[in-house]
Amino acid sequence: MIIVTGAAGFIGSCLVGKLNNKGIKEIVIADDFSRADKINNYSHKVYLRKIERKDLFNWLPAHAKEIEFVFHIGARTDTSEFNMSVFDELNLGYSKKIWNFCSEYNIPLIYASSAATYGDGSLGYSDSHELVPRLKPLNPYGVSKNEFDKWVLQQSSAPPAWFGLKFFNVFGPNEYHKGRMASVVFHAFNQIKANGKVKLFRSHRPDYQDGKQLRDFIYVKDVADVMYFLFEHRGQPGIYNLGTGKARTFLDLVNSVFLALDMRPEIEFIDTPADIRDKYQYFTEAKMEKLKLAGYPKAFRSLEDGITEYVQAYLQSTRYY
Repeated sequence: MIIVTGAAGFIGSCLVGKLNNKGIKEIVIADDFSRADKINNYSHKVYLRKIERKDLFNWLPAHAKEIEFVFHIGARTDTSEFNMSVFDELNLGYSKKIWNFCSEYNIPLIYASSAATYGDGSLGYSDSHELVPRLKPLNPYGVSKNEFDKWVLQQSSAPPAWFGLKFFNVFGPNEYHKGRMASVVFHAFNQIKANGKVKLFRSHRPDYQDGKQLRDFIYVKDVADVMYFLFEHRGQPGIYNLGTGKARTFLDLVNSVFLALDMRPEIEFIDTPADIRDKYQYFTEAKMEKLKLAGYPKAFRSLEDGITEYVQAYLQSTRYY
């Protein structure tokens, strides 16, 4: 039996789809299932049981001997939320309980960290454990993820295999419910369909031209592939980056969306909202050597290939993975 938290969400539901495609159906999915806009993320998946997030820890101990692996993907991911107590409960506290359960019952664990832990990037993007205590995230979400990474590295007891994955800018199917926090690909597609053009944040730094802000964009199916690889092969425990290792501009991204729609690009630049302007990352690029040394063999999809599939196979028909 495999546990997947956050299974109604974006990355979690795609992971369940990946497991199903590999013939794995003995899955217990956990999440807050009250939101109707998430139902299509899991309604067609095959799983054993659905458990409300708040009830999970009452259920786990009696079934510990049946559990082969835990994927802890669930989290509060809103980077514009500044109530730290929300993150303390849902990200930090909940994750500590997952870790302690897996440690006590000797169950391997993969958990979701984030590239938001790197803050403004001034310390670089190495997934070296030595860097973790020095990082200064720019928002409470990033703080909560880094605080858990720091806590993990201080523990004397651990699951028999564990991997904290620092997701960079993930895009792809099943993010329809995410609103403001959905990927730029998703928002660009919807703006083009509605108005024939895309609005991008202009640069508020002299060293970056408008639209030339750089991010490491990774397709969600590549993220699921890496998690499945670690599930199968285990390897050296630790915190790993999960991006493509190649930063691309927002202009590259938007132009790829227009190309996938066979349309000529039309872009308007607008001010970055004041509430996130001083928390905005202008450059992210994952150092991916550690994952390669762990034996991960596959190349990641290019930005263009990922966007073409996402737009043409999913967004245009509102399909789910």
